[in-house]
Amino acid sequence: MQEFNSKPQSLTLDNRKKLSLTGVEDVLGFNDETVNVKTTLGDLTIKGSKLHISKLNLDTGDVEIDGVVDLIHYSQSKSEKSFMQRLLG
Repeated sequence: MQEFNSKPQSLTLDNRKKLSLTGVEDVLGFNDETVNVKTTLGDLTIKGSKLHISKLNLDTGDVEIDGVVDLIHYSQSKSEKSFMQRLLG
């Protein structure tokens, strides 16, 4: 079982137009259709249209994203995958 950092994380989506996140450690990449962030619970991908990071404070771990949100997906970061998982893709 995977262990996560003890910092809390919350995710709030209002009307698919405003996403508020806490527990964000880093922004891995973004454009107007995809935002990738590293959180205390794993990597998080947000997909949609006209996405815009309206608030970013990595000191407190707070991020707000505006736009139309179509998908929110957690995944393991590449560094957390086992040797065999990295080998096989």
